[in-house]
Amino acid sequence: MSGVRIPHRAQIPLRVLFDTAFPCAYRRGTYMPPTFHTSFGLELSLPQVVREIVRFITADPTRRYKVTIGTDSEQSQSRMADFVTAIVVHRVGNGGRYFWRRTKLGKFHTLRDRIIKEVLISLEAAESLLTLLRTEAKHLDWSFEVHADVGENGETKVLIQEVVGMIRANNYEARTKPDSYAASKVADRHV
Repeated sequence: MSGVRIPHRAQIPLRVLFDTAFPCAYRRGTYMPPTFHTSFGLELSLPQVVREIVRFITADPTRRYKVTIGTDSEQSQSRMADFVTAIVVHRVGNGGRYFWRRTKLGKFHTLRDRIIKEVLISLEAAESLLTLLRTEAKHLDWSFEVHADVGENGETKVLIQEVVGMIRANNYEARTKPDSYAASKVADRHV
């Protein structure tokens, strides 16, 4: 990405970090932070994330790209749940970039409730991201997937059909473990 200069966090004006086009949202009782973090510590609004994705794809347009979203969560001793949503841009066969945000929510009494909330957060983020990305990157070659943190091994295997059905009902391609790296690897790293 020659010629692209990422400013140091201190150089980004506050009004850019809290873009009024995408303020904090209160949907279904969920607080959605307005900023995503990069892997190297910058805070970006969703429109800035989309611009970074477009820059990354246009840096090598001959490659195939996958844009994925996944959410992972962890319940603390106080029963508060910490959700991390990751947006991953994978340059197939040659690395990628990711962006993440953290959301803290109230008590979840069952694993099923928490997993369903992970998927709902991913779907809300996907809707917002794709609204912008389809406009900005319509001329570029990329595919999109929603990754769920459920798999054949462990307690979540009984939720696979339900979760995949939710994602497909929203017209997105669904991936589960071990192929759901956005949720089970990237988001999990920041929980």
